[in-house]
Amino acid sequence: MSSVFPRHCRASLPTATRARGVYIFDADGKAYLDGSGGAAVSCLGHGDAEVTRAIKDQLDSVAFAHTSFFTSDPAEALAEKLIAHAPPGIERVYLVSGGSEAVEAALKLARQYFLEIGQPTRHRVIARRQSYHGNTLGALATGGNMWRREPFDPILMDTSHIAPCYEYRGRAPGESARDYGQRVADELDAEIQRLGPENVMAFVAEPVVGATLGAVPPVAGYFQRIREICDRHGVLLILDEVMCGMGRTGTFFASEQEGIAPDIVTIAKGLGAGYQPVGAMLCSGEIYRAIEGGSGFFQHGHTYVGHPVASAAALAVVTKLTDGAMVARAADMGARLGAALQDAFGQHPHVGDIRGRGMFWGIELVEDRAAKTPFAPERAIHKALKKATFEAGLICYPMGGTLDGRRGDHILLAPPFILEETHIGEIVDKISTAFRAVL
Repeated sequence: MSSVFPRHCRASLPTATRARGVYIFDADGKAYLDGSGGAAVSCLGHGDAEVTRAIKDQLDSVAFAHTSFFTSDPAEALAEKLIAHAPPGIERVYLVSGGSEAVEAALKLARQYFLEIGQPTRHRVIARRQSYHGNTLGALATGGNMWRREPFDPILMDTSHIAPCYEYRGRAPGESARDYGQRVADELDAEIQRLGPENVMAFVAEPVVGATLGAVPPVAGYFQRIREICDRHGVLLILDEVMCGMGRTGTFFASEQEGIAPDIVTIAKGLGAGYQPVGAMLCSGEIYRAIEGGSGFFQHGHTYVGHPVASAAALAVVTKLTDGAMVARAADMGARLGAALQDAFGQHPHVGDIRGRGMFWGIELVEDRAAKTPFAPERAIHKALKKATFEAGLICYPMGGTLDGRRGDHILLAPPFILEETHIGEIVDKISTAFRAVL
């Protein structure tokens, strides 16, 4: 009998006993290729000696020092490293323990910023349907993942949601990709006008939508239009790069590929690569100066913000991603993975769309390819595929409700950047085995 409160009370899970490279091994010695990096976390794979050494060395120095009394060398060095690679205008780093905490910090900073500059009516947040921004209450309210939100809806803050930039499902016949992107971006302008610009504080979006839609990138020009709309109305642009950042899509920050800079950006997952629980909220110099020159105090905080050991691990990870060229490797090997998925499944009768960037790919499953008809939700295709791939020795990240929170199924792949060609073949073979068993 276990005393652990698990995610699923009726699940019987194997015990992970060791992990090396792209594989995790259970107590029986079975190997599982970590094709989703957990939840797009393990970007450097398992058992990285340099990251492990950085953690051990920091434990021998300072394990914990509360940030109301001290700063620490690894936290300072990590912040400096992140800012050196951050989008233009981003100047400050607030270190936390995970993605949901980073989003909560971003929302609270946005609100306090407007209080500091004398615009106290700005409090409304706009986000997108079929997004995911975390499981704490503010982050959950901001996200558009309906099945996660529904049980807690009565205690969530009121948030507006507009359409995602989801070309496979949203672009009309005869409509160019650019025109489609401009049309759905303009929903933001309409919603700001409806709420009153003086009441809106922020628009929150994932540059490449992760878990809820399955690695959906925007069309060209979409985020440039979003940036223009935010600037016109004085609304802060918060980009959630918790899943798609830190090299996952082939650039260190996913927004680099959109030619824009956010006012606030959140990161986690790949920041610690699974070696420590760590995340961060980064903000513009303008926002920081408003706090510094006003109250001088960000009314927020957690016990473990800026944790020295977590910071040391993240610094080692970021150093390998940047100076160690692992981001460039993610772009290269990711392109090869995408090509292999297209070759193997591009004409599969139950594969509607294969999309992604870098080492971040989604496969959307359909019952009828020509009509894009999803499988009946009662069939729970995503659950069957998760079981079948796991039995085949592959960890992937299937999800249901791709279309609207209820209908639709997809698989998300986000393997470690250390992936080799042989691993790509193994991923394709094991997905093929699962498809034959389920579809």
